Amino acid sequence: MSNPITSELLLQRLQERFGEAILQHESPYDLLTVEVTPSSAHAIVKWLKEDNELALSFLTLLGAVHYPDQTGREMAVVYHLHSLVHNVRLRLKAFLPIEDPSIATITDIYVGANWQERETFDFYGVKFVGHPNLVRILNEDSMDYHPMRKEYQLEDATREDKDDRFFGR
Repeated sequence: MSNPITSELLLQRLQERFGEAILQHESPYDLLTVEVTPSSAHAIVKWLKEDNELALSFLTLLGAVHYPDQTGREMAVVYHLHSLVHNVRLRLKAFLPIEDPSIATITDIYVGANWQERETFDFYGVKFVGHPNLVRILNEDSMDYHPMRKEYQLEDATREDKDDRFFGR
């Protein structure tokens, strides 16, 4: 059996292979988090899955986060990958401008990314270029907005049937 893969070794291999596409990294709560350029995300995810030594073969999560105060990088697409062989996890982030939140689909790498990308599109408006059926998955087709963006209220402020005192507010 090969040597166990650590976060440090994983980061080193990423930096050697992709160089300037690796923009920054940190390890909050011991979870290696690497920011990559949007144009390199597909190639990096593909390489991580196909590399037999790293064996990051499981896509745990694909989603987005809206950072309205980060001009030019308001939308982050987040990939959580896991090596079941080495029990090591990796979080990849790619930041996109709100004016054009587009990034390549990874449905050709992970079939399970299909619904996760659709959900991310539905709630955040991220366009996954090359996705085979990028349509809303949970919200109505008639919606003309993406409700998880922070520009929208969490609740309807006009509701009279709810007393916030009972919800710790």
